[in-house]
Amino acid sequence: MRIAILGYGQEGKSAKHYFEKLGYDIQIFDNFTTDELSKSDFSNFDLVLRSPSVPPHTLWRRNRTSDPQNHTSDSTDYTPNSKNHTLDSQKRTPEFSSCTQYFFTHCQAPIIGITGTKGKGTTCSLVTAILQKLGKKVWLVGNIGKPALDVLDEIAKTDVVVYELSSFQLWDLKISPHIAGILRIEPDHLNIHKDFNDYLQAKGNIARFQTTADACVFCRLSDDSTQLSQLSPGQKIPYPLENPTPELNKLLDQLTIPGQHNRENAQAALLIAASFYQTQITDFIHDSYPQLAQAFTEFKGLPYRIEFLRELNHVKYYDDNFSTTLPSLEVALAAFPKSNIIAIVGGRDKTNNAALPEIAHLLQAKATFAILIGESGKELAKILPENNFTLAETLPAAVKLAQEAAEKIQKSQQQDTIVLMSPAAASFDMFHNVYDRGNQFQTLVKELK
Repeated sequence: MRIAILGYGQEGKSAKHYFEKLGYDIQIFDNFTTDELSKSDFSNFDLVLRSPSVPPHTLWRRNRTSDPQNHTSDSTDYTPNSKNHTLDSQKRTPEFSSCTQYFFTHCQAPIIGITGTKGKGTTCSLVTAILQKLGKKVWLVGNIGKPALDVLDEIAKTDVVVYELSSFQLWDLKISPHIAGILRIEPDHLNIHKDFNDYLQAKGNIARFQTTADACVFCRLSDDSTQLSQLSPGQKIPYPLENPTPELNKLLDQLTIPGQHNRENAQAALLIAASFYQTQITDFIHDSYPQLAQAFTEFKGLPYRIEFLRELNHVKYYDDNFSTTLPSLEVALAAFPKSNIIAIVGGRDKTNNAALPEIAHLLQAKATFAILIGESGKELAKILPENNFTLAETLPAAVKLAQEAAEKIQKSQQQDTIVLMSPAAASFDMFHNVYDRGNQFQTLVKELK
């Protein structure tokens, strides 16, 4: 069997390792342009697997309606592009798929899939912690865990998989998980997706192919999340609950991570876990309260997501470097309603600067002072009043300026003062990726004296 693997990032490397163990003939395609890929002839391969970074429309036609609510599996037809894949009796008709699709097709265990614009990693981790406390063997895979193919052969039927699914992994998925979680949806990755509708279409695949025996937990406060949930023929379960019980509120109080958004993520995790056990949320909490409380108490949050780093000279430092959009900055600022916030913001904007006026307005309303960095920082400096910000050419300079501003404010006021790096932008103008940006920020904060 001949397999072409398109893209050689984390998933591409995982796929190569997996299929080499099976003795298949593997060819890697990497460092290509979209135009080059669309003109490639893959008729010598049996299977063509794309990595998440490769848009599926470069490989095959996608015939779907413009309204995700009316979209059904019958209206999707994935076929090789005849212009680029001329087939005759001497050539193969390759199967076009993805690493995610392959995993879903071959995984023996039930899959819990979670998507959304923000909160996926935290919710997946909380679901994993809950199920583990209740005695299940859980495999956390996808963006937050191991690449799914790394562990496929180790997963037993009695296990459970928690899969964090991005729009890129869902883009051409034709199998939906047994339990789907759709968190808040906001415009994102519009530099990759054709438009917001294309982004929604991709996200919708998490529910579109469910059965009546499945369940979809969705955020009722998000119109797009609510709309996508209607694609599921299964049970639809909204969160946050409109009338939470005292026992639920008591349980949520056990969380050690800050912010109302994390209380919402925790509710989603509880409802997803209850759906897995096919029980009502009130019964689930009542019957398993000690284990659930322990799961919440022990969960310390994820790196780069409003992560507490240290306190120095009465100033607390938080790393929110996974913040790449306006909504994520809004959530981070809202997590500290009674604090003076020195915000480090800026990078490569993902909206072609369309969101910058709203970011500027948010900083004026919620932050005490802003340290601006990167490409979008320079643009924000044209909008913000001069007394509300200062520009920094480098991250070390930004951290030093933030320390000076925070300590000056802390001495003059009684409120708590924090330094929060929540860029609301991508990292690629100054850093390799968000991990590099976060690691550099954490190192600089640890070195402060």
